[in-house]
Amino acid sequence: MNTRVKGAQKEEQVCARLSSEGVKILERNFRCRQGEIDIIGYDGAYLVFFEVKYRAAAGKGCAAEAVGRAKQKKICKVADYYRMLHNCPEDTPIRFDVVALDGEKLSWIKNAFYYMA
Repeated sequence: MNTRVKGAQKEEQVCARLSSEGVKILERNFRCRQGEIDIIGYDGAYLVFFEVKYRAAAGKGCAAEAVGRAKQKKICKVADYYRMLHNCPEDTPIRFDVVALDGEKLSWIKNAFYYMA
C-alpha cells in the first residue's frame, strides 16, 4: 500500500476518534499557497488546527517528533489564512494539536505548540 493511501486511512481513523470525543470537524486537508493543515475543527469553543503524523515503526523516531519548528510555523501561517478566509473573529480561541500515531497507538496532544508569527 502506498504512503498516500495509508495516510488517508490514518486520517480517517483520527477523524473518527476526534468526532467520538466531541470534535466538530470543519475541514480536512485544507490547502493554500502557504501549505496544508490536515484537520480543522471545533473542540468546544476552540478552533483547533490538527496535524496528523504516523509512524509504522520506531525506526524513524516517534510521530510527534516529526512536527518540528519549521512545520509549526507553516501550520500557523496556513491557520492565519484560514481564519482570514472564513472571517473568524480575532477573539476566537485557537489551539494547535498534534495527533500522533505510532503503530496502532494514538496520542492526541492538545496545545502541542503555541502560535508563531
